[in-house]
Amino acid sequence: MLPTKKLISLCLGAALLFGAANAAFAAPKKEFKLAWSIYVGWMPWQWADETGIVKKWADKYGIKIDVVQFNDYVESINQYTAGAFDALTVTNMDTVAVPGVGGVDSTAVIIGDFSNGNDAVILKDKTSLKDVKGQKINLVQFSVSHYLLARALDSIGLKERDVTVVNTSDADMAAAFATPEVTAVTTWNPIVSEILKRKDAHNVFNSSQIPGEIMDLAIANTKTLEDNPDFGKALAGIWYETMGIMSANTPAGEAAREAMGKASGTDLAGFESQLKTTRMFFTPGDATAFAKSAALPKTTKLVNEFLFEHGLLGDNAKSAEVIGVKFPDGSVFGDPNKIGLRFVTTYMDSAAAAAKN
Repeated sequence: MLPTKKLISLCLGAALLFGAANAAFAAPKKEFKLAWSIYVGWMPWQWADETGIVKKWADKYGIKIDVVQFNDYVESINQYTAGAFDALTVTNMDTVAVPGVGGVDSTAVIIGDFSNGNDAVILKDKTSLKDVKGQKINLVQFSVSHYLLARALDSIGLKERDVTVVNTSDADMAAAFATPEVTAVTTWNPIVSEILKRKDAHNVFNSSQIPGEIMDLAIANTKTLEDNPDFGKALAGIWYETMGIMSANTPAGEAAREAMGKASGTDLAGFESQLKTTRMFFTPGDATAFAKSAALPKTTKLVNEFLFEHGLLGDNAKSAEVIGVKFPDGSVFGDPNKIGLRFVTTYMDSAAAAAKN
């Protein structure tokens, strides 16, 4: 579901073509659009929309929020970067690599979760990560799978030159692993679960070993939020009311999870299995603590260095610090004059305060 280098270039081209669209964010507005795509951590947006929670919070602030599903994750990033959408569900890495490089300043309104086993390196007939040396690894190039592989190799003192990356569509991954020629893949759920049903498949490294590094966010254009803070408050209100329902061990909670699973192409058991390998931040307090943790700047450095080493920060980038990422305490990794991503607790804090009242 994640963009290749070629698709990132297309997104950046769209950002330049429609750059003037950001000017539209200058004035207060009443109607907003959020783009989302199918993934376990983003299914709550559709459910909240269908059950009236989105309308409830939008009405509270006198606004309208249109929740739009994209079957193509890359296209959702493209449209957001071009200014056609005010908010987007996206990973931390892709926020920097696409809208950030394209000159769009974004704020993480909500840190929804991080992958905690959803992404994995899988070997055929081998049980040790060390056996990856010299192998061809099928993965979606320049995606979080590529990042996970880089971190896995680093953990055992290897480099990417010690393996051969084979760019493969996620849609073809399970079928590819079933062929004799493919002996190693890096991919994400639900593909991971499908491949691991095979007796010859072995999970030798996964995202639970780099906790907190592959984050799933709901971001919004920073200028839009500055002009329309109620939009951010509404998004947070929607999210945490939904989290409260879906995380509960109640008939209502089970029904919500079952509906989300069905909408994503699985059933209740399949969805709950994916939730087990996803570290959801069900409360704003948990998300805020993560945002303020000392680990976040370290993660940002690792991610930006990966993007730089793979030429994803622009052709003229001189270092991993060409794009700035700002943290809740005001500190910045990278260029403070070219912020691409801001981590704040403002809207999560507002949701926590509202819950107490």
